[in-house]
Amino acid sequence: MQRREFITLIGGAATAWPLAARAQRAPKIPVIGVLWHAGSAEEEKEFSRPLKAGFADLGYVDGKTIILEERYPAEQKERFEALAAELVSLKVDVLVTMTILGALVLQRATSTIPIVFITNPDPVGLKLVSSLAHPGGNITGLSSMGYDLAVKRLGILKEAIPTLSRVALLVNPVTPYDASRQISEIQSTADQLHVSIEAFEARQPEDLELVFKRMKQGVFGATIITQNAMFYNERKRLVELALANGVPTLAPADVFIGAFMSYGPVWTAMFRNAGGYVDKILKGAKPADLPVQQPTEFRLVINLNTAKALGLDLAPTFLARADEVIE
Repeated sequence: MQRREFITLIGGAATAWPLAARAQRAPKIPVIGVLWHAGSAEEEKEFSRPLKAGFADLGYVDGKTIILEERYPAEQKERFEALAAELVSLKVDVLVTMTILGALVLQRATSTIPIVFITNPDPVGLKLVSSLAHPGGNITGLSSMGYDLAVKRLGILKEAIPTLSRVALLVNPVTPYDASRQISEIQSTADQLHVSIEAFEARQPEDLELVFKRMKQGVFGATIITQNAMFYNERKRLVELALANGVPTLAPADVFIGAFMSYGPVWTAMFRNAGGYVDKILKGAKPADLPVQQPTEFRLVINLNTAKALGLDLAPTFLARADEVIE
């Protein structure tokens, strides 16, 4: 080997070594897998905005200090399962999901990658966690207290419409969120209020029109929409069908724009707070040791325009209870 070639080889190696060392020292950008429920980013923007704002609050910048791998199953069980498997195969650092089905599918897909659920109505009953205080396993997150709020929602409806005697409960039996348990939870209160409860099942969007016609024919004075991903996707149509059939509707969240009323946790706050769970896990906390967070802020929203269209005259004392009155 010529002397000049030897010097060049040594010089090149000397340059390469520091570069390799720097590459090894470069911090790994955490990857978060997000399993949504709708079919596109546009459909999820109502919830993705506060989720990403929560990450931003903690200094995370998507694409720079964190990478969000988002998947959209379009409410199809097979796609939930396929996309869950895909996210697990990517070996993401944390998984985030907002639906019952999403949480259950991810639970089956991995027992090692941390999972954070958002707005889960019954994490203990669904066997996602051992208890709210001590989740155990690799799953934790934020509960929406679905069963606990059922009694409260019925009481609000009766207060708004004192003559109410029949209430329909809109449920999706495809979701493992037991309608019979919801009815049993509120049955004693319904008896005290002299109100009868009946569940109406809608498995797919095509069922909704017939369901509301049946409610109208049965002379139901109001309906309570239970928490369900499909109902959230179809919230605009639900509100339109309820108004067209003259059925006052109490929705589980204020994103049901135009509903007669909504009462429930502040969903944007829950999505925003999910970033805190992910942050703690990335910094070494174990999901098993992070208690499930229950909402502390609830909102009662009354739409006076819808009330007038339905021929309802609400008492001033009831209106004074509302966090927001839309006129």
